[in-house]
Amino acid sequence: MSTAGAAISQAGIGSSRRRCRRSAARSWSAPSCPSTRGERLYAPGVALPLSPPLPPQLARSRSALPEGEGWAYEPKWDGFRAIAFVDGARAHLQSRNGKPLTRYFPELAFPDGRYLVDGEIVILDEDGGQEFDLLGQRIHPAASRIARLAQETPARFVAFDLLARDDEVLLERPFRERRAALEALVAEPIGLTPCVRDPADARPWLAHAEGVVAKELGEPYRPGERAGMVKVKRVRTIDAVVRGWRPGKLPGTVGSLIIGLYEPDGRLREVGHSSGFTAQEKRVLPARLRPYETGERGTGEPSRWTAGRDLEWVALRPELVVEVTFDHVSDGRIRHGAKVRRWREDKDPAACTVDQLDA
Repeated sequence: MSTAGAAISQAGIGSSRRRCRRSAARSWSAPSCPSTRGERLYAPGVALPLSPPLPPQLARSRSALPEGEGWAYEPKWDGFRAIAFVDGARAHLQSRNGKPLTRYFPELAFPDGRYLVDGEIVILDEDGGQEFDLLGQRIHPAASRIARLAQETPARFVAFDLLARDDEVLLERPFRERRAALEALVAEPIGLTPCVRDPADARPWLAHAEGVVAKELGEPYRPGERAGMVKVKRVRTIDAVVRGWRPGKLPGTVGSLIIGLYEPDGRLREVGHSSGFTAQEKRVLPARLRPYETGERGTGEPSRWTAGRDLEWVALRPELVVEVTFDHVSDGRIRHGAKVRRWREDKDPAACTVDQLDA
């Protein structure tokens, strides 16, 4: 089980057009943040001191943990950010960009009460690992499919901030007070994210979880702003074989490298794509790669991000090795901003094995 997964288990996990910003010192209301069609997105009958769409507070990126007595640290989760508007037995789930999520996660339930809680929807495997790809399968028009997946791979809501309670808006309260109120509120079937004050206690999350979110204890909650908290992502590296390349947007350039790792049976399996090249590197790479081309090229692997458009590829002999940085592994593939750090002329391609993904 991952460190973050184990910690949350111990904590009791049970299961528009424009984005609006306002100072936390001012009240929030839906009319100032219209949706694309102008309708109010919250569930009928929900009466709370804040109404959706409410932009969540965001984090600035840093390369290292901030330290000092004014900080608290939480694990970074790999799921769907969501704000839950709970009124009695009713609940409305809002996504990070203000869209309703409730119908996609019918299995999520919340303790009765009147409150707004910020958190993350996650799906954990039996070892506590986070399955982001399974979340994406829920965004589907068929209610029957959603109901089946809710049974087969149930999601969980992990809470990490409390924005309102009864008729009281807590946005102006410092995080230390909101966290204390959250701890008093959270109960089954929702979970409470771990929170520590010593950066030494948070560093294992940089090695075994998705990273760390650090929050300033004295800061209010600022909807839509990158203020009051920072995120430090886990960065991992592997040495991978270059199996081929994909053309860039401009003629005569490389867009990304197709990389692979060797299975125990000797099969070279594709594990993802990696880019991060400068404009000049993209122009000179075709000439560097040309001596390794096998003559095989074509299209394939429709991209989920390009409406099913096939992507061109050029195959290479498995003789080049690159060191790649990335954030996360899902279904045996790397994702989240994979970038080439350096070329490894000193590395034997046969030594680039899939066990690196388990490190």
